[in-house]
Amino acid sequence: MIKNVLTIAGSDPSGGAGIQADLKSFAANGTYGMAALTALTAQNTQGVSGVELVSPAFVQAQIEAIFADVRVDAVKIGMIATADIALAVAQALSGHDDIPIVLDPVMVAKGGAPLLEPDAMEALRTALVPLATLITPNLPEAARLLDRAEARDRDEMADQALALTQLGPQAVLIKGGHLDGDDCPDVLAQDDQLHWFEGVRTPTKNTHGTGCTLSAAIAAHLAKGASAITAVEQAKQYISGAIAAAGSLTVGQGHGPVHHFYNLWKDAT
Repeated sequence: MIKNVLTIAGSDPSGGAGIQADLKSFAANGTYGMAALTALTAQNTQGVSGVELVSPAFVQAQIEAIFADVRVDAVKIGMIATADIALAVAQALSGHDDIPIVLDPVMVAKGGAPLLEPDAMEALRTALVPLATLITPNLPEAARLLDRAEARDRDEMADQALALTQLGPQAVLIKGGHLDGDDCPDVLAQDDQLHWFEGVRTPTKNTHGTGCTLSAAIAAHLAKGASAITAVEQAKQYISGAIAAAGSLTVGQGHGPVHHFYNLWKDAT
């Protein structure tokens, strides 16, 4: 049976991040994707120039319409933008705690534009994080969730991952891509245990939407019944290949997207 996965996130018209990346990632990882929009953005590979928010009531209506008709096997949450949207999403997902929920706490776009209003942090922390099966912050996002300085090494990453589990999610994956050096390890904290995933940095500027793509791939594998460790392993293998193949795309002049279908478009040139 093909699994159905819902993304709740903002739109990227250039196709590299947001719901567009999520839907591609769901498809590439063998699941059927659905989307409830929280925001429209005017953006390309060089940055975000505008944001139009969807009303919280309509965000909630979109989610409830899906659950009223379609079996949902997993949910991925990305850009929520405001406290009111966060609360609306939490309300719409209440009563569905049997479904894996992956929360990517999107705060800043690749080009530096803020995607989360300042007053939304507490709503994100208290309303959405406790609902999550897994949250996937990068180093700056983990630091903001904890009101701490950004982790600078593995020991601090491990400490912050364990601290984030105290906010209520079942598991926490802190991504180490912002560390200095050629290595970019990630750490998963679950049940007071740590599991490290090693990674080597790929020299490319085409990294637009990597966080969206990874979290969506994790949601797809959780929907198919994988454990958190296995889902992360499979998603990391997928995103590594997508980044490595990004140079075969010619999309934009800034931070280009990853190649979501590198493992399917074997004959593409």
